[in-house]
Amino acid sequence: MIHAQFEKIHNRFCAVRIHGHAEFADAGQDIVCSAVSSAVQYATLLITEIFHEKDEESAEGNFISVRLCTPEKGHSAGVLEGLCQHLQLISEDYPNTIEIIITEV
Repeated sequence: MIHAQFEKIHNRFCAVRIHGHAEFADAGQDIVCSAVSSAVQYATLLITEIFHEKDEESAEGNFISVRLCTPEKGHSAGVLEGLCQHLQLISEDYPNTIEIIITEV
């Protein structure tokens, strides 16, 4: 299962950590993992290249984390909120593949 843990501060998304494998299909053939990976790449591209906002990213193996440097400003919190909603939709289409947790910090 893919585990996506989102953090919010003052009701604005500020970070996400994603790890695991959807186990919908074998590694390299899993459309759920591909969809999640693509969505995260698109979100980080929007944050850094389109909105020119800073974040801290870390990726290794099947783990990625993104933490916004200034979640109270700009559009990046909305990008993470959109990512969360997108992952929820994928989860509805492919049950038991993605667990989403949202925590207020």
